[in-house]
Amino acid sequence: LSPLRSFLPPFTNVTGVVDDHGMCQCSVYLPDTTFPVQKVENLEILAKQLSAKFDSELSKVRQYTQLIALYEEKIRNVTIRIEHMEKSSITYTSLDFELIRLEITEMERLITQLKTSLTGSNVFVEQLYVEIKNLSVMVNELELLDKNNILAVRREVASLRAKLQECEKDRNQTVKHPYFPPGNCGHGPIMNISQPYVIQLNWRGFSYKYGAWGTYSSPLNPGKQMYWVAPLNTDGRYLEYYRLHDSYDDLLLFRYSRQYQVLYGEGSGTAMYNNYMYYNVHGSRDMGKIDLATNKLELRKTLPNAVSNNRFSYAGVAWQDIDFAVDESGLWVIYSTEASQGNIVISRINETSLNVINTWQTKQYKPAVSNAFIICGVLYATRPLNTRKEEIFYSFDTSTGEEGKLSIILDKVLETIQSINYSPIDRRLYVYNDGYLVRYNLNFAPQLLV
Repeated sequence: LSPLRSFLPPFTNVTGVVDDHGMCQCSVYLPDTTFPVQKVENLEILAKQLSAKFDSELSKVRQYTQLIALYEEKIRNVTIRIEHMEKSSITYTSLDFELIRLEITEMERLITQLKTSLTGSNVFVEQLYVEIKNLSVMVNELELLDKNNILAVRREVASLRAKLQECEKDRNQTVKHPYFPPGNCGHGPIMNISQPYVIQLNWRGFSYKYGAWGTYSSPLNPGKQMYWVAPLNTDGRYLEYYRLHDSYDDLLLFRYSRQYQVLYGEGSGTAMYNNYMYYNVHGSRDMGKIDLATNKLELRKTLPNAVSNNRFSYAGVAWQDIDFAVDESGLWVIYSTEASQGNIVISRINETSLNVINTWQTKQYKPAVSNAFIICGVLYATRPLNTRKEEIFYSFDTSTGEEGKLSIILDKVLETIQSINYSPIDRRLYVYNDGYLVRYNLNFAPQLLV
């Protein structure tokens, strides 16, 4: 070796071994200095495959992002519709719920596909999935326990109607009641009452539990039977709107001839007579008379000595200190005074001038009575027996001044009866029962049995 090379630092130190001949032997591993072409080619192929897969996944992500935005909008729309269903009084059918279910199922299918396609954790997709599941649960609960109980009540009412029709058929075959035409008072007291016939929910919805309804005739349309419905506001006090229907079919179809707004009406004691509405003026002991043709307040007059402002209302029904009634002879009003110590007072009213024609004092405490009505000058009072039965237990005959005790059971659809209106046109009771319009047929005893 040249002197220069002998002074170069060694590349590496290797341990050697001296053999039997005095020769030093060692093993040195030299690196592979050849270029790894095969590895580079494999790396390029792998890079192309990864790039293609990335482009494919990126395309899917873009597609799914668009679908997510689309279905996010659908979720908002479905949520708005469900909230509207909860707040609205409109009747919904099974088809409405089924259509919403189909939309939710489609969205759930997409989210499930997203979850399986996107590897790893995706908080947004998981949150979207939970929201869709919650929507599905909301729809199921809304159908089963919807605010208006429309579907459940419809099924129950349909079943009850079938049973009642069968029961009425059997009763009609075995018992024949005497017939007394409308306007005829040549009969005795009420003998029994039919099962309830549910017409429908009032037009303002299930939340409007207080109100009154009935039928009336007008001198403008003699012989024509028309209907009226007057739900109170949800506070159970303020009478603001009422509707008039020209026929029973129109009533069933919620098709009205007129819808009016009343200023300062109070309580469920409203009555209609000869094309006029009579009601208690809000916050007073005044009687109001409205022309149904114009909705104009024709007359307002104070009812002498009557209490007001929920002083002596019916049991379980507030703001009905003054309760109007109509029978074969005309217009009446049922109320109390401080002098009567809360007992029922009955006055016959001149429907034209609202003057009191005659007055009768009873011994029945008004707040112990759930409601009252008058037939042929006889007052009948009710009281609750339980949540499903009411009893007509008391009567007062204005022609004789005699009080009577009786027990006629009246089946209720729901717990509280807000008003009872007797119609001399068809001799039926029109009952407002926790927002539902219910009708009853009456049977009277012959005059000889009195």
